[in-house]
Amino acid sequence: MGTPPAADRHEVIRVQGARENNLRDVSVEIPKRRLTVFTGVSGSGKSSLVFGTVAAESQRLINETYSAFVQGFMPTLARPDVDLLEGLTTAIVVDQSRLGGDARSTVGTVTDANAMLRIVFSRLGDPQIGPPGAYSANVPSVRASGAMTVEKRAAKATRVTYSRTGGMCPRCEGLGTVTDLALDQLFDDTKSLDEGALTIPGYQPGGWNHRLYAASGFVDPAKPIRDYTERERQDFLHHEPVRMRIAGITMTYEGLVERVRGSILGKDKESLQPHVRAFVDRAVTYQTCPECDGTRLAEGARSSRIRGLNIAEVSAMQVSDLASWLGELDEPSVAPLLAALRQTLDSFVEIGLGYLSLDRPSGTLSGGEAQRVKMIRQLGSSLTDVTYVFDEPTTGLHPHDIARMNDLLVRLRDKGNTVLVVEHKPETIAVADHVVDLGPGAGAAGGTVCFAGTVEGLLASGTVTGRHLGDRVGLKESVRTPTGRIEIRGAREHNLRDVDVDLPLGVLTVVTGVAGSGKSSLVHGCMPAEAGVIAVDQSPIRGSRRSNPATYTGLLEPVRKAFAKANGVKPALFSANSEGACPTCNGAGVIYTDLAMMAGVSTVCEDCEGKRFQPAVLEYHLGGKDISEVLALPVDEALAFFSAGEARTPAAATVLRRLADVGLGYLTVGQPLTTLSGGERQRLKLATHMAEEGGTYVLDEPTAGLHLADVAQLLGLLDRLVDSGTSVIVVEHHQAVVAHADWVVDLGPGAGHDGGRVVFEGTPAELVAAGTLTGQHLAAYLAR
Repeated sequence: MGTPPAADRHEVIRVQGARENNLRDVSVEIPKRRLTVFTGVSGSGKSSLVFGTVAAESQRLINETYSAFVQGFMPTLARPDVDLLEGLTTAIVVDQSRLGGDARSTVGTVTDANAMLRIVFSRLGDPQIGPPGAYSANVPSVRASGAMTVEKRAAKATRVTYSRTGGMCPRCEGLGTVTDLALDQLFDDTKSLDEGALTIPGYQPGGWNHRLYAASGFVDPAKPIRDYTERERQDFLHHEPVRMRIAGITMTYEGLVERVRGSILGKDKESLQPHVRAFVDRAVTYQTCPECDGTRLAEGARSSRIRGLNIAEVSAMQVSDLASWLGELDEPSVAPLLAALRQTLDSFVEIGLGYLSLDRPSGTLSGGEAQRVKMIRQLGSSLTDVTYVFDEPTTGLHPHDIARMNDLLVRLRDKGNTVLVVEHKPETIAVADHVVDLGPGAGAAGGTVCFAGTVEGLLASGTVTGRHLGDRVGLKESVRTPTGRIEIRGAREHNLRDVDVDLPLGVLTVVTGVAGSGKSSLVHGCMPAEAGVIAVDQSPIRGSRRSNPATYTGLLEPVRKAFAKANGVKPALFSANSEGACPTCNGAGVIYTDLAMMAGVSTVCEDCEGKRFQPAVLEYHLGGKDISEVLALPVDEALAFFSAGEARTPAAATVLRRLADVGLGYLTVGQPLTTLSGGERQRLKLATHMAEEGGTYVLDEPTAGLHLADVAQLLGLLDRLVDSGTSVIVVEHHQAVVAHADWVVDLGPGAGHDGGRVVFEGTPAELVAAGTLTGQHLAAYLAR
């Protein structure tokens, strides 16, 4: 590719020799101030090019414009593996990473709508209780009168002191819920301490925790706990911390309840060992705070009202209703602030999130909802010549809402911005000015640009995307007959309105409806406990840079045992996180060098050459391969390897077959989870859950991240599950899945309080004739 004229160079983003992840020396020119859609099968390299190369380098270069002091407080970003990047502009990444799951983070806090609303109440609330912080559940409340006192002294100096009164409920500390410990999960009161009454992990007889209570002198260790006196029970459960010597060692004794709160409940739950996590789930109870009634606010904040409503009641309103309520406020003193807040709320409605409320915890949003919430900040921006990068912005959207999302992307482009979108939906590909199609396959079979040009050119290109862009799944000639049903009665979760519905068993059932209509609330929140449901929802999978498909699915366990048995050594040798780890890189395969204010550098470990194991471990073989060679195999090859010959390991082959069934045959067994695309992670979860015993699967948008060519394979998998006797219930918008269903439950008619009702139950053919919003779009899909 020759060097373009200077004038042309400023009109494109030039990428030369990109090798990030599976990219194979990719060179491409991306036009500026245009809407470019990047397509290709899952794992083809789209995200590696758009996010891992273009956006990553833009953000790294911006960080380098700050002083070394400021850079010391910023995350270090490594330079992408690319020969040349020209024409970059400031990149704003709007991806599907979940918003913070902190209990204090809400839709209102992440969009700054709460901040503006607090100012409105501090100016217009009656009675006025102080500054904006007085209406914040995240600012501790201090008993004080007045906002400011001025004290004049004889020295003619003036001292100003501010009494900081926050809005945090003192009982629940602004969380809205209070936790308690179920005492019957801490001990068996029919036993004495000597008899092992304590049932807390780590408090077994003989251990230090047990010895502390048994030898404390506060209670008789031979007496059953139910026979304690009131004084003994108080000392046992709630005694204040006191130092004492036990068996010659100085220890701190405190009441059992306080000790458990600090030692176990004070830690991040996800960091706990599985058995300790299970104990927390059993022992901790949550209830709405009785003092603030779950509003998280102190009494003063709840007493201040505007037109009869306090800030908690306003924050709990559906955003579309709140926008209307604010529209009726006519207060010239805060007119600019009201206008800004209305604009933010109007953006919610415009982007299809009008059904949310500002007090909705941000951690409960789906990936698609989180991405659209992030977009709200950009819609009113006056910036131009910015590169916006989106990751499947139509995820979780009903066909009715996709056209509205496309309009927003076009608007950002028309303001003079470069818009880069990774997307599979034909409706969004159709509005692109430019298309870059990567492939031809996934993983090692992908990483090249198969086509770059117009949508019309893509259709005629013969690439995988071009061939499947017009795919349509027709209605089935006959549908399956149910073998039973799951009865849901009087469902009122979130916006559901006393819903009564029967979900048939033994068939493929699709629950559909516009975003916010109540689909997930119905299938995840209202399913009877006795239904035996295995839920595969949209919660992100956990895993570090050391995690990979082998560790996540449990595949590594039988593989380690097979190596150990074949070589007469311990299984722990074949774990890069245990005894077999390379001592230089501690089994990571790379050496990470922190360069303080400069971007950190990650280099392949020279001692193990990235294989992660110490040399002695690699001397052991199974079927002619060492453990690092096995972990480097694609799933399909690993399945053949463990299915026959000396390496035959049925337990490993079973796991690998599930991975192949969900379309992950191209992934390498030891590929870090951090390098997987969203679609790959979704299918990895599905493969893992397929190992569980249960009669009913509930899948939440399994087409998320799937290429058009992969949808047919997914439908085949769903058919195989049903034909094997499993009931499958799918929450889905994709019309191919709706058309392929045996039974459809359509919720709506709208979102939020405009939804929450079953507007249709029946077969897909009956849905087409029913005329609901979903039925209209399904009819249009089938007619194309």
